[in-house]
Amino acid sequence: MSERVAIVGAGFAGTMVAVQLARRGLAVTLIGRGDQIGRGVAYSTEDAAHLLNIPAAKMSAWPDRPDDFVTKTGVDPEAYVPRMRFGAYLRAILAKAAVAVVDGEAVAAAQGAEGWMVRLADGRAIEAAAVVLAPGNQPPDALPQARDLPETLFAPDPWGPLGRAAIAAAVASGGDVLAVGSGLSMVDIAVSLDAAGHKGKLVAVSRRGQRPRVSFEKRSAVPSSDTAPGGSLIDLWRWVRARTDQIEWRDAVDSVRPRTHELWQSLSAADQRRFMRHARPWWDVHRHRVAPEVGATIERMIADGRLEVIAGRIQSLVAVDGPSTSSGRAGSLLEAVVRRRGAGANDPPRRFAVGINCTGPLHAIRHTRDPLLRSLLDAGLAEPDHLGIGLTVDHRVRVIGAGRHPPQRLWAMGSLAKARYWEIIAVPDIRVQAEQVADAIAKELNDDAARN
Repeated sequence: MSERVAIVGAGFAGTMVAVQLARRGLAVTLIGRGDQIGRGVAYSTEDAAHLLNIPAAKMSAWPDRPDDFVTKTGVDPEAYVPRMRFGAYLRAILAKAAVAVVDGEAVAAAQGAEGWMVRLADGRAIEAAAVVLAPGNQPPDALPQARDLPETLFAPDPWGPLGRAAIAAAVASGGDVLAVGSGLSMVDIAVSLDAAGHKGKLVAVSRRGQRPRVSFEKRSAVPSSDTAPGGSLIDLWRWVRARTDQIEWRDAVDSVRPRTHELWQSLSAADQRRFMRHARPWWDVHRHRVAPEVGATIERMIADGRLEVIAGRIQSLVAVDGPSTSSGRAGSLLEAVVRRRGAGANDPPRRFAVGINCTGPLHAIRHTRDPLLRSLLDAGLAEPDHLGIGLTVDHRVRVIGAGRHPPQRLWAMGSLAKARYWEIIAVPDIRVQAEQVADAIAKELNDDAARN
């Protein structure tokens, strides 16, 4: 069996663990799809309006070289640069590494006596001694109300071809757009529509009507979190609230970051579930903020009446005939019925040129449509974590199967390990994890080689 390491997923997490392994002299195959190889979903956007959410100075791919991105690209360290600039930077890193890149979709993985066999959709198979799962954020869960709608009228994924087609169609028609969700995905849709000169209105509907807050243009030093209490969600929440009375709220929230993993792991499973139910929406909009330029665009669109954010629920979505013209019927429109939060009755129906599912990344791993993850779950080689948001992993992020023992050399990266670490989706976290996983894999393979 080959001593090769197969990495499934070629976004930031997969790319960097591949490069880290190659630096350690291991044979690596990186499996990804098309133009997302080396960039992933977030950094493969070609829209210059999509900016990084943190300054360029914090975006190095290397833990030991914090200024690498700024040095290699010459960008302003304090600037929130277009995400495609970071994507190009990642591709340049990958191009220089001794990594075999395979353009394809991994659909299954089987464990044998000596290693793994990863099968691709086109029939190819890759032998590997170890496998790393790095799929990144997965598309949002299907919206039940949109089940019977054509995908040309309601895009199920804002990041796929259907999402891009929906934006183009709305710009061409000038019609209104419905976004189900008001988080970062909605923000990206809004700035894309604005940059393209969209004449219609964007209406965003979410349960709480919360949208991401805005980062500072220039930040002071973040204060210490040494006094943040562990072990109790209520005590920790009170500490953060009290902190916001003493210092700027962004500093209060960010001060927790250096200890996020420690504090999260100190909470009981019951407290973690309580956080997910009640605090997560508020934490997300305050912790995962947008660039000042993006925030200014959102505020301008609201002031101009081109963006409306509604706290409520979608009651129904149906396709209806559009207005007739001299050349015939104009086509179908999306009719939505919304009940606002706290209202006793539904709003009158509203019609849209298109709708887009902006509810955010998949939150329930059992609903995954990824064929490889599905095959591992069905075979008992992986199981959902205690929160149901990713996979059960040990302290080295090795995937634990249904038998409660780690399968042979199967690791998980990024969002798949959120239940253990919570904050493990941003570049500063993942670059450290990539280095640690590469160290663990290299040690195992090298130790085995020495024994044999």
